[in-house]
Amino acid sequence: MGEFDGIRPYQDDEVPGVLLRLQQDRDLLQTLARYRFPRLNRWLPGLAARLVAGGVRRELQGVATVDALQRRLEPWLDKVIERSALQVTYSGLENLSKTRPHLFLANHRDIAMDPAFVNYALYHGGHPTPRIAIGDNLLQRSFVGDLMRLNKCFIVHRSVAGRREKLAVYQTLSAYIHHSIAEGHSVWIAQAEGRAKDGCDRTDTAIIKMLCMSRKNESFTEVVRSLNIVPVSIAYEWDPCDQMKARELEQRERTGSYSKQPGEDDSSIAKGLTGYKGRVHIAFGTPLTDDYADARAVASETDRQILGLYRLYPSNYLAVEKLPDVPAEVDISGWREQFEPAMLAEEQQRFDQRLAACPQEQRLWWLRQYANPVISRQKVSDQRGRNAQQQGEPQA
Repeated sequence: MGEFDGIRPYQDDEVPGVLLRLQQDRDLLQTLARYRFPRLNRWLPGLAARLVAGGVRRELQGVATVDALQRRLEPWLDKVIERSALQVTYSGLENLSKTRPHLFLANHRDIAMDPAFVNYALYHGGHPTPRIAIGDNLLQRSFVGDLMRLNKCFIVHRSVAGRREKLAVYQTLSAYIHHSIAEGHSVWIAQAEGRAKDGCDRTDTAIIKMLCMSRKNESFTEVVRSLNIVPVSIAYEWDPCDQMKARELEQRERTGSYSKQPGEDDSSIAKGLTGYKGRVHIAFGTPLTDDYADARAVASETDRQILGLYRLYPSNYLAVEKLPDVPAEVDISGWREQFEPAMLAEEQQRFDQRLAACPQEQRLWWLRQYANPVISRQKVSDQRGRNAQQQGEPQA
């Protein structure tokens, strides 16, 4: 057994066997039948499952490699995106090499769609798609693990207990990421463990330290440069899971804890895939090539790029206007001039409807999800201005 066999994606020679296993997986077939034939599945579940199995076999006919599977799935992903997003735009691809791998360090709002949108942008821009880090908490059903590992995902074991065990897991994870980059494969990983449910995107220095764990014989600067880190900022005009997040945040504040219900992650994934997102923008930053003293310096530059590149929408500014506890230094005057009046009127109506649908006791947390990107971005802008003044440079 290889060093990384427990976490790595499936390789081409494993694809046919895994696909055959999936075609016979009752749990997967029943799940697809409930989605594809909801009425038939209610009355004749066996027939619905057989129809799904036949469709799966036809779709997968001739697929024998990971690349062929991604090409087969790409039209389906495009269809999911087109049905749930009003517009998808991306920027910064000119900063990327098509021949050298990158470590994409991204903010994290949606379990499945964050890496999917990054893949979408890279694929349509003619860049190779990356290997994707995914937590083992999302792989509670065997077919989900198979599907993820077929689609270039590698596993982050978050459920381990004990300091020694966690250290071993992070050491292996660090080594695997460096192994992937050395082999010419780009990698996507979130800037912090878990989604930023409150809308505050911050890079956890523990992630940066983990990336360097397996290269102790090299200087910190050399390790960071070898990874070719590129910050990525993903902005959703509307978050399909916003009310679920507000409920969790309110309960944590009120009781001090929150326990997920069985199937809650599956529900979040389904909502994220199919729920309305409005406009979505994926912004790729510039590779981190400077001399960085430590993990904090890398995290700071990553945050500066992610927050500075974050695309703000009317939903963000409207939330700031409604939020009762906005910092005094936050100035959003004139923001309406950035948007067409017709678009603004439509989004104001959508904002009012979604806020009204949120229970009263959870609305503060709902508003903060949309307002915090404005507040965070202004802090970055103010800091940039102060730095320019200190260095005697003209402000942008």
